[in-house]
Amino acid sequence: MDRQELHDELDRTRRDFHALLAGADRAALRRSTAGTRWTNRQLLFHLLLGFLIVRALRNLVRFFGRLPDSASRRFAWLLDVASAPFDVVNFAGSWLAGTILPRRWMLALFDRTIAALHRRIDAESDADLARGMAYPTRWDPCFREYMTLADIYRFPVQHYDVHRRQLTLPGLGG
Repeated sequence: MDRQELHDELDRTRRDFHALLAGADRAALRRSTAGTRWTNRQLLFHLLLGFLIVRALRNLVRFFGRLPDSASRRFAWLLDVASAPFDVVNFAGSWLAGTILPRRWMLALFDRTIAALHRRIDAESDADLARGMAYPTRWDPCFREYMTLADIYRFPVQHYDVHRRQLTLPGLGG
């Protein structure tokens, strides 16, 4: 894994997130997105959520990466079976938080989360980054059947880029 490249990508998303929120007025943030049931503001929180969940995803890899592969395959299967309740919670959480959190809180949370990810990436050993597990592919289009810890650190940037295209903010062509 090229750590500097990942650091650069994290910084790119942080700058972009700031620019998106700074460039949008209230009406633009309330506008519907392309292909989701969220508003732009709610989808912006969902972009942030992709970074927030890395800690939990990282802990899953740390735990299941030390067990036989069959354990994570069974866990991934179980999570795929439970994807419908996850989808409801994922939608409702982003809807609620994206509706009520002030912009400055979202910006501060994004900044703190990116700073924490920078520190964690630098602290990981190469062996830890190579450890992996099976993942539930129904939960997110960026999840693959098997993901290493390095993949988990790349996930929020990929998630961000996929969903950013659904924003309908001024200047984005939407």
